[in-house]
Amino acid sequence: MIIDMHIHPIYYKSICNDPEELEFRSKAFGVFKQSPYDYEEMFVEMEYGRVDKAALLPLDLTTTEGGCIVTNDQIAQLVSEHPERFIGFASVDPHREDALEVLDYVFGTLKLKGLKLNPAKQHFYPMDDCMQPIYEKCLEYNKPVIFHAGLSWEPDCITEYAHPLKFEGVAVKYPKLRICLAHFAWPFVREMVMLMIKYPNVYTDTSVLYMDSPEESMMRLFTVDMGPLWTERALHSQIMFGSNGPRFRQFKLLRALDKVPMKEYAREGIYYKNALRFLGEEGVEW
Repeated sequence: MIIDMHIHPIYYKSICNDPEELEFRSKAFGVFKQSPYDYEEMFVEMEYGRVDKAALLPLDLTTTEGGCIVTNDQIAQLVSEHPERFIGFASVDPHREDALEVLDYVFGTLKLKGLKLNPAKQHFYPMDDCMQPIYEKCLEYNKPVIFHAGLSWEPDCITEYAHPLKFEGVAVKYPKLRICLAHFAWPFVREMVMLMIKYPNVYTDTSVLYMDSPEESMMRLFTVDMGPLWTERALHSQIMFGSNGPRFRQFKLLRALDKVPMKEYAREGIYYKNALRFLGEEGVEW
């Protein structure tokens, strides 16, 4: 089994009926050379890459940009159309006055599986006062949080908000809250590793910006940026596979990961077991 824990479904044709909304998504996300595509096309790629399920991530930019890069209801729609393929996450703008009501709706009514936030894009620090009730609400529903961390090349993103060290207070104050700092917090890989060593509730994913080929970049991540045995010895239960589609292609990152030497238990953890644990679904049969 392989679970891709990082997909932005901004061009899934089923939710691309409004040209103005699609234009907003493209500008806010910073992707312009793609267009809507059918389920058939995406499922062919998933099958080619051996990917069984994908986590779909929205982003609520209500107070900063006046809209959403895919709404929570659209995520719920996509999941309802193909529950065998998709894992739906929610998002909320932390600056919204009704943020907690939104979370009650997405977790209680829509039954979405977790929360996606981007401090750099939504303009907050992870330990801001407005975040504490949000973390507590996630704990109330036993939902994990995926944060964008490290570099973002989306427009109007400030990297300082998403530096991995800004999240340490969250890991300390909320040890039962499962948090993923996506993209290995690139380029701050060593800081990301430090957090995973110290805090078992901190995860990351493999959706790393590659400056060379995917193979060269993934090999560097696992054997140079980290020691070649670090994953097997210390980090095998906290790294999840993520592709960051549509920016990067699943099959290219998986092809690169397949070439990184590691023992089978570490590979199984990255490919699906850690995702199940992060989602709180270790015992669920899929």
